[in-house]
Amino acid sequence: MKSMGDQVMDEEIEYHDDEESFFQDIDMLQKHGINVADIKKLKSVGICTVKGIQMTTKKALCNIKGLSEAKVDKIKEAANKLIVSCAINKLLGGGVESMAITETFGEFRTGKTQMSHTLCEILLNSMCSRPDRLRDIADRFGVDHDTMLDNVLYARAYTSEHQMELLDYVAAKFHEEAGVFKLLIIDSIMALFRVDFSGRGELAERQQKLAQMLSRLQKISEEYNVAVFITNQMTADPGATMTFQADPKKPIGGHILAHASTTRISLRKGRGELRIAKIYDSPEMPENEATFSITAGGINDAKE
Repeated sequence: MKSMGDQVMDEEIEYHDDEESFFQDIDMLQKHGINVADIKKLKSVGICTVKGIQMTTKKALCNIKGLSEAKVDKIKEAANKLIVSCAINKLLGGGVESMAITETFGEFRTGKTQMSHTLCEILLNSMCSRPDRLRDIADRFGVDHDTMLDNVLYARAYTSEHQMELLDYVAAKFHEEAGVFKLLIIDSIMALFRVDFSGRGELAERQQKLAQMLSRLQKISEEYNVAVFITNQMTADPGATMTFQADPKKPIGGHILAHASTTRISLRKGRGELRIAKIYDSPEMPENEATFSITAGGINDAKE
């Protein structure tokens, strides 16, 4: 019969083989009030990651010498603050794919920007839309605000032309600091195109410019081995009533955006702060759904 320590070690080995979660060292718990002595007790039985705590029952943790029920409750609470949404991670097959474009789309307040910022905070090397929003997420992950902002490149585009020019700047930075950057976020890809090109008369030109931008993004992602994550908006689908679709809306950008995105994720509202993410299109992952919640600290697993 295996000892509790052996069982925990097996769980840790299984975890390291499972790519469904981001690695988070257990030492991060110090920034959430867990003392070094208690962290050492966890390490002594093979629990070395935040995920490892989540995978271990409260009863098993209480059996560790020196850990009272009150301490275990505090450890569990601290770990829950650090855990990234496992449901979303599982849905994506372990995370956002490198050297590819991942698109997420949905209506207003479905969690597109929060998902972007949570990814940004995890990798701490990205260009995103609202650095001020990252502070709450930094607090959740125990990251110093100044350190966090030092590792984020942020730029606001004012026109679709300006957005394209910024990609040249991004490519130059990626070349200058090769291997440093892991994620490029654009929130949102179509917002400025909708302003700059209005009406059916300008649709062809809009789609041509969009195709050029997406081609540039794909080249950047492959040349510098980065993941590209874009958010997108939705619009009414005139043909939906003819086919009796349940949701008469569709992501904007047409076939050009659809073909450029390797993985497409749709977001919709659930009850309260709950949101549902669904694999809309992917060459590798099956059509599936995941429920998550929106908090000040970013996206998290939905509470039962």
